[in-house]
Amino acid sequence: MTSKTPNSPETASASPLTHFDAQGQAHMVDVGAKAATHRIAVATGRIEMQPETLALIESGTAKKGDVLGIARIAGIMAAKKTSDLIPLCHPLALTRVAIEFEAASTRIPDATGIFCSATVETVGQTGVEMEALTAVQIALLTIYDMCKAVDRGMLIMGVGVREKRGGKSGTYRLA
Repeated sequence: MTSKTPNSPETASASPLTHFDAQGQAHMVDVGAKAATHRIAVATGRIEMQPETLALIESGTAKKGDVLGIARIAGIMAAKKTSDLIPLCHPLALTRVAIEFEAASTRIPDATGIFCSATVETVGQTGVEMEALTAVQIALLTIYDMCKAVDRGMLIMGVGVREKRGGKSGTYRLA
């Protein structure tokens, strides 16, 4: 008895997944024939924490230094290194990476934590969604790393692409 896996050679040609060839083998998608267009992606996420941890970050008195400043730089660096971390991502010449933080309570009543947004731009043949997602994840992980000595119960949650523009598929906005 045999079973077909979602990307086995028997099902690869019907699969909408572009990172598999006709034999079901992983490959980097050929974007050589695609037009270079202006592309933007925005990803967001948040880290929940104890109120005392948030107060420590907001006051700038964390032992390891400026938590949000360091997390911002980490997020920018992560966006630039995405193709080194995600095997089938194309290396891209990013034209802009912006990381923003705000208190999670500004978006979710009674939330105690930090909301992170990453906006990534390029002019190229493929999108920057993975770079934006990587930037958010690493920025939030950096906050966790810098504050874990005082709050091991922090939770990273709600990470996703909120918007993408450019390219053949056009604009996407999460409702």
